[in-house]
Order: sequence, then structure tokens, then C-alpha cells
Amino acid sequence: MGLAAGIIGLPNVGKSTIFNALCSGSGRAEAANYPFCTIDPNHGIVAVPDNRLAQITALIPTEKVVPAFLELIDIAGLVRGASQGEGLGNQFLGHIKSVDAVVHVVRCFDDGDVVHVDGSVDPLRDISTIDTELMFKDLETAEKGVTRVSKGAKSGDKDMKAKLAVYEKVHAKLSQGVPARKALDPEELQIISDMHLLSSKPVLYVANVSEEDLLEGNRYVQLVTEHAAGENAGVVKISGKAESEIAELPPQERAEFLDSLGLAEPGLTTLARSIYKLLGLETFFTAGEKENRAWTINSGSTAPQAAGVIHSDFEKGFIKADVYTLADLETYKTETAIRAAGKIRSEGREYIVKDGDIMFFKFNV
Repeated sequence: MGLAAGIIGLPNVGKSTIFNALCSGSGRAEAANYPFCTIDPNHGIVAVPDNRLAQITALIPTEKVVPAFLELIDIAGLVRGASQGEGLGNQFLGHIKSVDAVVHVVRCFDDGDVVHVDGSVDPLRDISTIDTELMFKDLETAEKGVTRVSKGAKSGDKDMKAKLAVYEKVHAKLSQGVPARKALDPEELQIISDMHLLSSKPVLYVANVSEEDLLEGNRYVQLVTEHAAGENAGVVKISGKAESEIAELPPQERAEFLDSLGLAEPGLTTLARSIYKLLGLETFFTAGEKENRAWTINSGSTAPQAAGVIHSDFEKGFIKADVYTLADLETYKTETAIRAAGKIRSEGREYIVKDGDIMFFKFNV
């Protein structure tokens, strides 16, 4: 899919610890108790947990099972003044520009042994620091955009006039301390997409807590949750320390450790799914003797577009798609029985793929 989520936050909030646990085995970031231990962005690929794939495989045995994957980028910690170059800020802000969505890790635990760059734990102050630096950088970008588009608008170009109105609106809102994602509607955000504003990207907040606060949370988590509600953003509560321990355990020991924490599954499972949703992604499946696989598509994709994720020739030569659901498979047990019951649908070029569809494409090139 080529979509990526960037993990951001202040230094020492647990970004790299969480990244390492998420991407165990695919890309390790240095995690240490001092600011800027991460300088270059770390890239990793994380499997998106999906029980549906296991359910399909239980009924359709196969040689290989392949989950869906996400690209994550661990971006170095930002500090106050980053937009002016503090702490290598301009370099770090540039890394954020390249991602499609932001995972904002917020420290929600007290620990005297882990240094906080501002001397104390205050989630709302920390969120404000990051948002302010993003908006300062965006304000600079918007000013240049207004100047550039104004020239075309003065010539009478209707498209440029419409664009200028949105540019001026976002500039005014940024000047008032309102991030672009809150200032503009989706259509307006699309109009200014060429500016790649940092504060326009969808956000998921991650409240990094101690193991003791995993179940009930704490006053810090409550503050983050209330803030996120104000901008229709999601919040995931996890313990980076606990997730690191889980990632290091043999698979057979993880269930026991989770049970000791009172958890049904790792917090990173919830986080991976939430990032997937944040990026506006869905999953369809293909199943057969050789391979059962989860494929990633944008929500609202047509059947030919879904086919193109597998191979461009599938999209070019698309004829139709045979589609059935996991519920059908669980009821009838085999594809042959599903077909005999008349539950396999033949869908054409206009079909909008639904999350969880099991599909077989017919094409000709």
C-alpha cells in the first residue's frame, strides 16, 4: 500500500521502546535514558493481528499464511523550539512530513529514573509542545503557500481563487493555535494536500503507562482521553515496558504473562489495529491450498483496485470477483459447499470491497 505511520513525541516518552516491541525482528531502534538517542528515523514493518486469518486457515488448510503489514517510522523526539531548529528540530519535522498519519506517544507514568526533558510529567503540556511546534512549521509553509497562490488568483484563475480562500483560512487558524486537522473539513484538507501540513495528519494518541496502571489507567490517561475527545482522536493505553517484556518471551509463555497482568491480549495488538484504522485501511482475504493471505486496501476500494494490490495485471484485465464471507465459510465449512448453497457472489467493476471479504479474482491480459 505504501502508507506509513510516524511515531512521534517528546524525548524519553517511550517511543523507541514501543517501536521496538511493535516491530520486534524487523527494525530495532536504540532506546536509552537520554534525549535524542534516536536521530535518524527507524523504519519497521509490523504484522496487523487479525483473528479472521486464523479462522479461515482452520477451515481452509494451506501451505503458507501471510498477514497484512504496516510500515512504522520511529521519529526522533521533538522539543520546544524544534520549528526553529532546536534539538535538530527542522530535520525531525521533515521526517514527519513524509508519513500519512501520526502516532503521538505521551508519557503517562511517574519514574524518577527516567529523565523528562521538561522536568515533570504533564501530558497536556507535552501534547501542546508538540502541536505548537508542528503548527509553527505549518504557519511558515502556509505563508509561502498564500504568497504563491495569490499570484494565480490575481490573474482571475477560478481554481486558484478557491485554493487561496482555503490557504488563507488555514493560515488564520494556525495563527490562532488551531491545527489544520481541526480547522478544515476533509474537502478543504484535500485542496491543500500539496502543502503537506504537519498538523493536518490524523492522530492517534498512545498513553504510555506503568504496568500497575494498565487496567485502570490514571489521572494522566484521563487528561489525554479528554483532550483526544475534543478532536475526535483515538487513545490507546499501553505499557511500553510490559510490551517489551512480552516481545522477548517465547510464544508459549506470553499467555501466562498476559494473564498475570489481567490482559486478554498484548496492548500492541490493539495499537496495530488502531493504526490500521487511523490510516483508513481495510482487509480482504484470498484463500487456497498454496496460501491464505490478508491484503491491505484503502477503505472504499473497488474490486479492480483490490485486485491491483495483488498484481497490476489483475486490475488491468479484471473481469469479475467471486466473493463470500467468513460467516459463510464457518456455516458451510468449504468453498464447494458455499458455492452449492448459492452464497458465492459474482461482483463486477463497480463493487466496493467490504472489510473481511474473501475473494477470488478472474482476469484476462
